[in-house]
Amino acid sequence: MCGIVGYLGFRQAYPVVIKGLQRLEYRGYDSAGVVLTNDNKLNLYKTKGKVSDLKKIAETQNIEGNLALGHTRWATHGIPNDENSHPHISNSGNLVIVHNGIIENYNSLKKELVKRGYTFESETDTEILINLIEEVKAQNNCKLGKAVQLALKNVIGAYAIAVYDRTKSDEIIVARLGSPIAIGVGEDNKEFFVASDASPFIEYTKDAIYLEDEELAIIKLGKDLRVRKIKDDSFVEPNINELQLNLDQIEKGGYDHFMLKEIHEQPNAILDTYRGRLLADRGLIKMGSVDNNIAKFLNANRIIIVACGTSWHAGLVGEYLFEDLARIPVEVEYASEFRYRNPVINKKDVVIAISQSGETADTLAAIKLAKEKGAFVFGICNVVGSSIARETNSGAYTHAGPEIGVASTKAFTTQITLLSLMALKLGNLRGELSNSTYQKYLHEMGLIPSKIEHLLKIDSKIKEIASIYKNATNFLYLGRGYNFPVALEGALKLKEISYIHAEGYPAAEMKHGPIALIDESMPVVVIATNKGHYDKIVSNIQEIKSRKGKIIAIVTKGDTIVKEIADHVIEIPQASESLYPLLTTIPLQLLSYHIAVMRGCNVDQPRNLAKSVTVE
Repeated sequence: MCGIVGYLGFRQAYPVVIKGLQRLEYRGYDSAGVVLTNDNKLNLYKTKGKVSDLKKIAETQNIEGNLALGHTRWATHGIPNDENSHPHISNSGNLVIVHNGIIENYNSLKKELVKRGYTFESETDTEILINLIEEVKAQNNCKLGKAVQLALKNVIGAYAIAVYDRTKSDEIIVARLGSPIAIGVGEDNKEFFVASDASPFIEYTKDAIYLEDEELAIIKLGKDLRVRKIKDDSFVEPNINELQLNLDQIEKGGYDHFMLKEIHEQPNAILDTYRGRLLADRGLIKMGSVDNNIAKFLNANRIIIVACGTSWHAGLVGEYLFEDLARIPVEVEYASEFRYRNPVINKKDVVIAISQSGETADTLAAIKLAKEKGAFVFGICNVVGSSIARETNSGAYTHAGPEIGVASTKAFTTQITLLSLMALKLGNLRGELSNSTYQKYLHEMGLIPSKIEHLLKIDSKIKEIASIYKNATNFLYLGRGYNFPVALEGALKLKEISYIHAEGYPAAEMKHGPIALIDESMPVVVIATNKGHYDKIVSNIQEIKSRKGKIIAIVTKGDTIVKEIADHVIEIPQASESLYPLLTTIPLQLLSYHIAVMRGCNVDQPRNLAKSVTVE
């Protein structure tokens, strides 16, 4: 949600910033802007629309300068238009800001500033913030860093900001509360980069600093970066991380879309999630973060899983896994609701927080609440050094590699992979799985990547089915047991990228309402694998067929019964029931992808969506 890119150094700043903004387009946005400083003069270009629209405007103007800030905006305060786009400049014309987040007390701040003679050109809370900083700077006759610190003490809300003064073109002030911000450090402090994540500067430096909440960094050319706590002005020793990200990981690599690339990356992504953990030849699952806290898990009264969106669906699969394989009670909560309903949490609860980005605002808030109540909090996320990785008591990375497409694909399967490893390990240690059954699962898990590779080879058949139903206005997805969360996820994928209304249901719930929707124009996707309630789901399919619904069935290879009833059948390899979600989700990802492409939708950047929801 929103994207910040900044550069200060010896290079021309514009190419660095504009390329960085393009790399952050996956986050979702509705307008873009850039400001450059040259000889203490500001050149500001911004527009509603895409970075490509911004380039057309900027590249006919002066784009010289070694200091620049860029921004892609997701509208919160104020509609998407040129005036509300970032960057924003203070009334004096001296101070510049880009901002991710929301200032909740913007209205009271604005009223006070208006009394003091300030005027505003936009509807944004960000323009209020930069003028607040200017007023504090003038009132206290202080340096910019101090002014930012004092101003932020009066702010309620979330922010990641970068601020500079056009008259001091060797310095940028960066601060964070609730929204992520990374600082890239060049060799000998000759250049610095600022960005919402590390992807904009990966080709220039491997050294990055991630600010913690309520920290402020003073970046000055030729000097070591200084970090302070906003509340008490104490110094913090910056922790420089070596980035593991590679440039080729954030490029399309010959695929038409990032989403398609990421669907095809799943065999390797799952292998990377297994690496060093699944030791099938030795009959072991080795997870240091679980091993080091094994008493917490084995003695837990229950596991509470908190997540949002696709990660919540992975959590639902986790519920089946932990209860079925380890016999530990599980509750799965929307993080956005968990924090507001005064949940009952105790010290013998284990809370598992799941997030691809590790920056989801609601999930972070749920983590803080659980920690306050004394629960042990375990994080599952993909991004090394992310906020959730730092806030939790312990955790595990999925190692899926960067996921650029807004609609999660490999994040879902790698999250399920980690949950499967955990559930199997705990089930074995608790004596709920015999050693022979445990060894069988380990062997089977090792085969999942090759089975997914096989599924990816039937892409042309799925594309053919997509061409038949691309103009449908509604879809229904049905599944039972482990495949019910997959039905939810399949429906979400279709909604997200094709804008077709779709709903996922437990198959048995069809008769409690959704069956009224079924007619000859309603495509129904049914996950009908041969393990767990197969006869029941066959009955559901017959009920749909008798009402002339169009059936797209996901079946186990060799199925003959459903094949006779369904309009279309997609076969998947044989697997244990608990591992089917890793396979059944693949055809649904491809189906939604092809339908969206055929409808002319922006697959990687669907409307109104952001990759990482970093504000409420």
